[in-house]
Amino acid sequence: MTSPPDQPATTPGAAEGDPARMRTLLHISDVHFGPPHLERVNRGVVEMVETRRPDAVVLSGDLTQRAKPEQFREAREFVDAIPVPTIVVPGNHDVPLYRFWERIFTPFGAYKKHFSEELEPTYRDDSMIIVGINTAFNWTLKEGRIKLDRLMQVGEQLDQVPDGVFKVVVAHHHMIPPPNFGTQTVLGNAFDAMDLFSEVGVDLILSGHLHQSYIGNSEEFYPKGRPPVVVIHSGTTTSNRGRAGERERNSCNWIQFDDQSVVVSHLLWHPEVERFREHSRHWYPRQERTPYTLDGLPDEIICNVPG
Repeated sequence: MTSPPDQPATTPGAAEGDPARMRTLLHISDVHFGPPHLERVNRGVVEMVETRRPDAVVLSGDLTQRAKPEQFREAREFVDAIPVPTIVVPGNHDVPLYRFWERIFTPFGAYKKHFSEELEPTYRDDSMIIVGINTAFNWTLKEGRIKLDRLMQVGEQLDQVPDGVFKVVVAHHHMIPPPNFGTQTVLGNAFDAMDLFSEVGVDLILSGHLHQSYIGNSEEFYPKGRPPVVVIHSGTTTSNRGRAGERERNSCNWIQFDDQSVVVSHLLWHPEVERFREHSRHWYPRQERTPYTLDGLPDEIICNVPG
C-alpha cells in the first residue's frame, strides 16, 4: 500500500514521536561527479527527496570520478540541494589516483577543502543513529578496509545507544560478496567488523562500491547464532558505470522502519518516465524482536515507496 505523496508513511495508530511511527531513509551511492555523471538522474534524486521527504539520505561514497576540486564542488552543490539531513562517507574514487604526491601525503585534502572536513560523520535523532566509517585510504586503488581502532570506537559508541534506537553503519566498501562473486574480495577486517556489529545490535549496514545492488545478512556469511545484521548495497545511483545485472542502470534503496520491522525497497531508474520505480521489496524483523520472526505483524505494510 502506498501513502499519498505528501504524507509520511506511518504504522496504523502511531503518532509523531511514537516509536511505532514508520521512519524512512534513502540510500544512494557512487554518484561519480565527473564524465560518468548523469545530470538528469541527479535531478531525479533531488526531486524524489523533495516529493517523498525521507527522514535522512545516506550517500555511501564515490562522490567523484577522479577526486578533482570541481567534481567535489559539484557534489557539494548536489548535497546542499537535498532538503533533509544527508550523511556522506568517502570512497576510493575520492582519493586522487594520478596526483601521486597528493595521494601519498594529503589523500583527502581536496575532499576536505571542497566538500567536507568530516570523513566519518554521525547522525542521531530520537529513533535512529547513523555512523559513518571511512574505508578508503591513500594506498587503496580499489579495495578498502576498516581500521581496527576505528572499529573499536564505533563498537563503544553503539554499545552505549539505548535499546530500541535503530542502528545504521555506512561504509563505502562491501562486507559481504556480491552474487556470482567469483574471486571478488571483501572489505579488509570484514569478519571482525561483522562480529562486532552483530554483537552490539546493528540493524543495517549500507554500502556501495560494486555498482550493483544486492542484499544479504551477517548470518549468511559470518554465522554467530545471533539475530542477523541486514547488509544492503546500492548500485551507482547517478552514473553510467552500472555493472553485472545493472549494466547501464541506476539504482538506490528506500528503507522504512518502525519498532518492529524493516522494509527495504530496491529502486531502479526508468528513463522513459524519468523517475525511480520499485523493483523488489524485502521485509525483516528488527534486531531486538523476540523471537526473531515476522509472525504477528500486520500483513499489509504501510509504505511510502517512490514510483
